[in-house]
Amino acid sequence: MSSSSTLLRDLQTGRIGRREFVTRALALGLSLGSISTILESCRGLFYNDSGFKWATWGNPGEVQRFQQFTAKYNQDHHTNFELIPVPSSINYASKILIELNGGVAPDLFYAGDGDIIKFVQNETIVELTSLLNGPDSQSRPDEYIEGLWGAARTRSGRIFGVPVDCNPLILWYNKTVLGDAGVTTMPQDLYDQGKWTRDAFMSMVEKVRAKGKYGFILDEWTLQFWSWCTTNGGTVYDQGGYGNFVAHEDPKSLDAMQWLADSVKNKSITFAGSLPKGMGDDLAFMGNQVAFVTAGRWYLPEFRQTSGLQYDIIPFPSFSGKMEPAGVALAYMVINKKTKDLNTSFQFLTNFVSKTGQIFRLQGGGNAVPSIRGAEQVVLEGNLPEHAHYFVEARNIGYGLISAEMGTPGLSSDIQTMLDPAWLQGKPIKDLLAQVAVMANPRIKASFEKIK
Repeated sequence: MSSSSTLLRDLQTGRIGRREFVTRALALGLSLGSISTILESCRGLFYNDSGFKWATWGNPGEVQRFQQFTAKYNQDHHTNFELIPVPSSINYASKILIELNGGVAPDLFYAGDGDIIKFVQNETIVELTSLLNGPDSQSRPDEYIEGLWGAARTRSGRIFGVPVDCNPLILWYNKTVLGDAGVTTMPQDLYDQGKWTRDAFMSMVEKVRAKGKYGFILDEWTLQFWSWCTTNGGTVYDQGGYGNFVAHEDPKSLDAMQWLADSVKNKSITFAGSLPKGMGDDLAFMGNQVAFVTAGRWYLPEFRQTSGLQYDIIPFPSFSGKMEPAGVALAYMVINKKTKDLNTSFQFLTNFVSKTGQIFRLQGGGNAVPSIRGAEQVVLEGNLPEHAHYFVEARNIGYGLISAEMGTPGLSSDIQTMLDPAWLQGKPIKDLLAQVAVMANPRIKASFEKIK
C-alpha cells in the first residue's frame, strides 16, 4: 500500500486527526487541491478537537519560549491553549490555507507579512478593529509603531492582525574580518562622524574582497532590496506606499538598484543565491568569512553563543551618513473566524501582543524587537550587541513590507524571481525593473479594489 493510501486510511479510521493529515500529506508532496478535496469528502468522519489551538513557525529556541508563554497563560487564566508549531520543512501559509478550507485551522495563528492579505481577502480571519479599541483590549492600536501595520490594516483603517513583534533590518559587521583586511576606522566611528555612506561601506567591502573573503552577502529578498533604495532617498511605490511600483523610474531607487547589480556583477557584493550549497550568511559570519550581513535581531542568539566572535550592528549606509528608513520584517497574530470562542481567543491575542506579553517573550537575549512602545528594555539588556539601541531607532522610523506589495498576494516572490537574472546572469536591472512594473501595477490595483 502506498504511503498516501496508508495516510488516507489512518485519517478515515481516526488514527490521526486532520491537522496531522495535512502536515504529512504536504510532506508526501500531495497537491493543495487534492488535500482540500480529501478533507471535504471526509468531513463527517472527524472528531471535535478539545481546547484552543494556536499555530506559528519558529526555530527550537523560539518554540520553547512560545511553549513557556502558553503554559503560563493557561495557568494564569485557567484555560487550555495548545501551541501547534509548524516545522520549517512545511510550507506554513499553504498548510494554514488548507486547514481553513477544511475547517480544522487553529483558533489563532501567525500570518507572515507576505501572506496576511490572503486571509483578509478570503474572509477567513476576524476583523479586530473594535476589539482592539474595546474594554477588554490590553493595548490600543496607537500604542504600536505606525510603520508596522502594513496590509494588516486596510487603507480605510480596518485591522485584521496585530504585529507580534518585529525585526528591523540592519547591518551586522564582523570586527575580526574587517581588522584582518586592514580596516582601522570601524563603521561606528564613521557613523559617529556622519560619514557612514555607501562609498565608505564599499571601501571596506573591497578591502575584504581583496583578502579573499566575502565583503557583503545580499539576500534574495525584496524588503532588503527596497531598504537600499529608501536609505538612498528613493521611492519604490508611490501614493505613500499604496500605489504603483515606480522604482524603475525613480532616480534614487534606480541608482541604488543599479549599484547593487553592478556590485554583484563585479563580485564586490556576493548574491546569496550563488553561495556554495549549505552555506548561509549566518554560517559565513560565524566562521569569520564575511564582513557584513543584513538581518534583524534574530541572529543574536546564535552569534552570542559563538565563542570568540567579535561583532556589532550599524544602520544601512545612507546618502546622509545617518540612519534613514529601512525595512522591518514582521508577522501578525490573527484569529480564525471559526474559532471556538471569539472572546477567549481575543483574550489570548491581546495578552500575547501586549507590552507585558512581548517583554515575557523577548527578554533574556530574545530574537526580535517589541512592536509596541514601552517594552524597549528587552532589546537593551546587557548591551548585546554593543549598539543594540539601533534596533529600537530603526524600528521607530522603519516600515514593514510596503503596503502595495504586502497587499498583493504573491507579489514579493514574483518580483524576486523576475530580478534573479540581474544577480545571476548580469541582465540589465533597469529593464527588469520596468518589467516588474508592467507585471505588478495591474495586480496592485485589482487587489486593492477588493479590500476597503
